[in-house]
Amino acid sequence: MSAPVEITHAFEDVNLAKLEMSLRSPRTLASAVLSAVAVTASLVACVPLVSVLAMLLYRGGSRITWEALTALPPAAMAAGGGFGNALVGTVTMVGIATAISVPAGILAASFLALIGPETRTASAVRFAAKVLTGLPSVLAGVFAYGAVVLVTGSFSAPAGGVALAVLMLPTVILTAEEAIKMVPTRMKEAAIGMGATQSQLLLRVVLPTAMPGILTGVMLAIARAAGETAPLLFTALFSSYWLLDLGRLNLMKPTASLAVLIYNFSSAPYDNQVSLAWAASLVLVVMVLGFNIAGQVLSRNRHRR
Repeated sequence: MSAPVEITHAFEDVNLAKLEMSLRSPRTLASAVLSAVAVTASLVACVPLVSVLAMLLYRGGSRITWEALTALPPAAMAAGGGFGNALVGTVTMVGIATAISVPAGILAASFLALIGPETRTASAVRFAAKVLTGLPSVLAGVFAYGAVVLVTGSFSAPAGGVALAVLMLPTVILTAEEAIKMVPTRMKEAAIGMGATQSQLLLRVVLPTAMPGILTGVMLAIARAAGETAPLLFTALFSSYWLLDLGRLNLMKPTASLAVLIYNFSSAPYDNQVSLAWAASLVLVVMVLGFNIAGQVLSRNRHRR
């Protein structure tokens, strides 16, 4: 019981007044100033997002009706109409891109993080994925135009999906690789110690554990692809009709999308089409924001776990 007494006596000569923070101290003043600058910069960074949302709500909120979400685009001087086919086209092409990029990205990330992380092939794939993250979206459209449109002879939803998949793939690969690397080593060693094969380790231990992080990357990739315009101008073009032909789904024809509809209608000389462009912009921003929020929620839950 003597140790606490000795410790107490050791602090009797400490001047507690000198330990108190004071703005007159240069270090404390610098810390307070830098904290204020950081808070101000954070608030300023939120201004563009808040201003865009406010402007879209003001200009396009009044046109968000059931007709606008389900009807076809209006003719040049006609009233009413909507962007239902563009909404369906956007979901269809993003779905095709997700079906292409997610399996390929997860398999590539599994090789990079687990199967052959130190090989030359892994280094080349990492380098290629990092280069693709900065690829201009218009070049992805040119690639899909040459690889799909010229081969099939038609603008189509699959061509747009391939272009968007090229943009999504590097995000999926890099985020999935980091998520797989964060799986605790003791879990992998325990599975190997119990006789699990490489495929069993990957499918039953690593991927289920890393799935929240993988889904975070998928959500961020979808958010990026949903707002792209340039690739779709080269691959899907635009259409004023549904993807259905005589009751059957026909993907091999020009397909409408929200981004291209906004591009076309925003410069139109007709008030009705301009107002629809504002409404479509609001819907697209809400979709992209929703995917980003979902990604952040999944990322936060992963860190808590």
